[in-house]
Amino acid sequence: MSPALTERSDSELAALALAGQQGAYGELMRRHRDAVFRLARSHAGDATEALDITQETFVAAFSALARYDGARPFRLWISRIAINKCHDWARRRAVRRFFTFARPMEAAGSVADFAPTPEEAAQSRAELQRIHAAIVALPGNLKDVLVLRAIEGASQVEAAQILGISEKAVETRLYRARNKLAEQLRDDGSGRV
Repeated sequence: MSPALTERSDSELAALALAGQQGAYGELMRRHRDAVFRLARSHAGDATEALDITQETFVAAFSALARYDGARPFRLWISRIAINKCHDWARRRAVRRFFTFARPMEAAGSVADFAPTPEEAAQSRAELQRIHAAIVALPGNLKDVLVLRAIEGASQVEAAQILGISEKAVETRLYRARNKLAEQLRDDGSGRV
C-alpha cells in the first residue's frame, strides 16, 4: 500500500475508493475493522459470529459508499451500519432459535476450557466472561449505548449521532445500562459484583 494512503483522511479515502482505487478500501477497513469487530462481538457474544457481522458491515458500507457524507466522521457512519447489522443478526438468530430449538449462544459460556492455565489467569478469564455475558444479555438499546460509550470511547455527541437519538437519551440509557449490568452481575449467583 502506498504510504500516501495512510496519511489521507477517511473522506479522502472514501472518494479514492469510489474512484476505483482498491488500496483506499483496504485502508478504510484497516482503520475501522477493530472497532467494528468489538461492537459486533459485544452483540453476538461470539468471535466467529462477530467476524461474520464485521464482514457484512464492510460489504454493506462499501456498496453504499456513494451515500457517505465526507463532512461527517466515517467512524460514526460505519458504526451505525455495524449496529444495524448486529440488529439484523439478532433477528436472524431469534428466528433460527425458534425454528431449530437451538440452545442460546449464552449457554456456550459454560463450556469448560481444558487448557492448563494458572489459577489467577483462569479467574480473570472467568470474570471477564461473566461480564461479557452480562453485557450480551442487556437489551439492545442499552447495550448499544454502553458499548459505544464505555468500550469504544465514543463521546456522548458521537453516540447520539450513531444511534440517531438525543444526547440526553444517551445519558439516560447509559445510566440504565450500568444499573442493569450491575444488577445482573450481582444476581448471577456468584455473589460478586
